[in-house]
Amino acid sequence: MMIIRPARDQDIDGLYSLAEKTGPGLTTLPKDREQLEAKIDLSLSSFVDGISGPEFEYYLFVLEDTKTGHIAGTSALAATVGLEEGFYTYHLGTTVHTAPKLNVHNVINTLYLGNDYTGVSEICTLFLEPDYRKDRNGSLLSRSRFMFTAMHMKRFSTKMIAELRGVSDEHGNSPFWDALGSHFFSMSFQEADALSGEGRNQFIAELMPKYPIYLSLLPEEAHEVIGQVHPNTRPALAMLEKEGFQYKNYVDIFDAGPTVEVQTEKIRTIRKSDNYTVKIGASADNNRQYMVANGKVENFRCGYVETSTNENNIFIEQAIAESLEVNDGDIVRVYQTGI
Repeated sequence: MMIIRPARDQDIDGLYSLAEKTGPGLTTLPKDREQLEAKIDLSLSSFVDGISGPEFEYYLFVLEDTKTGHIAGTSALAATVGLEEGFYTYHLGTTVHTAPKLNVHNVINTLYLGNDYTGVSEICTLFLEPDYRKDRNGSLLSRSRFMFTAMHMKRFSTKMIAELRGVSDEHGNSPFWDALGSHFFSMSFQEADALSGEGRNQFIAELMPKYPIYLSLLPEEAHEVIGQVHPNTRPALAMLEKEGFQYKNYVDIFDAGPTVEVQTEKIRTIRKSDNYTVKIGASADNNRQYMVANGKVENFRCGYVETSTNENNIFIEQAIAESLEVNDGDIVRVYQTGI
């Protein structure tokens, strides 16, 4: 059985192995054991009882194959962004230049540097091993975060965002960075992106231009990638759009990948899931696949169950109940897949 659970100290080797397979672009899963250990430590301090509002918490999940103990994927939730280090985006806007006497009326597209998403929650750090990209594992890895959110809404902001990887070539070079960022930073795109992924964003405020960027001054190849995702990221974008995330003209300042947003309570998995009471035992014949999450924090578990429901009850066999760490009479969150 594939189970989503919080990361723990013993997962460091598995997470490092995942980091080595990510390739360029996923800077929040660094190929650095110390940084990964720091993320695990922060996550462990976040998965505790008593938190009544979002602050600096970071929730790191892993996808475990319970048959082998193998860590096949990871994903995360940040309770807020921008409270410690600035969270920067470009917003696409327009400026109108007019000279009526000359019969000139020019509408010019611009990029404005800002911190509009300060304080919102973010889904991040999703990666699934290629061999496990089947059997809805990607959906489980992504949506399990919403199941956790649904049962612990006070821990998160009323708005949630996701930054998506922008267009780059096979070597990780970004046409948008080459046209803009490279002129203000004495470092490569990969170096700047990695620093930002580590949360070290002060250099952005110090080096980036504060005035609007006129898109008409950028080359066509930079225009074309603004708000576009890397080909490998298209499935993730499609999944998020089904969940209700929308692009509102905010893009990453390095590769111009889109940032998508949604009101947390309107996320599809949150809206379409509900609380059920566990009944230990064999299910009826009309089985369907459900995503089931227990209501715990430190011992959160989420996975697929082939079973049936009856009114507000869900039938779970003993072995599966043990994997989900639930007992008869427990309240769990249930989402029927395929709806």
